Amino acid sequence: MSQLVIKNLHVSVETDQGPKEILKGVDLTLNSNEIHAIMGPNGSGKSTLASTIAGHPSYEVTEGSIEFDGEDVLEMSVDERAKAGLFLAMQYPVEIPGVSLTNFLRTAKTAIDGEAPSIRHWVKDVRAAMDDLRMGDEFLERNVNEGFSGGEKKRAEILQLQLLKPKFAILDETDSGLDVDALRIVSEGVNHAKESTGLGVLLITHYTRILQYIKPDKVHVFVDGKLAETGGPELAERLEAEGYDRYLQHAQA
Repeated sequence: MSQLVIKNLHVSVETDQGPKEILKGVDLTLNSNEIHAIMGPNGSGKSTLASTIAGHPSYEVTEGSIEFDGEDVLEMSVDERAKAGLFLAMQYPVEIPGVSLTNFLRTAKTAIDGEAPSIRHWVKDVRAAMDDLRMGDEFLERNVNEGFSGGEKKRAEILQLQLLKPKFAILDETDSGLDVDALRIVSEGVNHAKESTGLGVLLITHYTRILQYIKPDKVHVFVDGKLAETGGPELAERLEAEGYDRYLQHAQA
């Protein structure tokens, strides 16, 4: 079983007015085969947490630690974090002109595993994952995310998730911009990846609709860079009914 442990995490970002603290002492422990949902208003630090775990250079950790299976994540480069088994599905996946999706996937798999996958098994795995995500063969020859719709970009992210088989997936607002059908397909892809590998999932979202398909074990409320409350799936239902007002009022008090 793998474990991701975040302790007293403080993170700042540089602004025109100088450093601004975004995360203000976050404690969080995630285990394999668990789904943790992080919810909260805009600007509460949810995406900052995801980017910091992945190693985005714009975010400076000023205090605290992130450990993955006992190893210091903050001492790892971005590619070392990926090789260790950490995966980030971005809120706004970037386009990579000139690189086909098929070459990107195989290169990524080779880099993570340390050797190229056998062609016969690789093609079989790719086809199965694409069928699962309702992606046609033409996607493989298209450049990564170039000209993709929002839903197609998110499907491509989950295709990577299924094929690269990480130990932990951080999904940063994967439901953003998805219609009902795409949301269901993407969610089923995440569930399939979890069932087949036992990966842990950190799911960042504004809305409860994705939680109808991806059932969380725990729900965490982020407000003003801190965890304001943790509970079970019922907490998400309460947030849907009540919103974040009472947390924001407490934070401003």
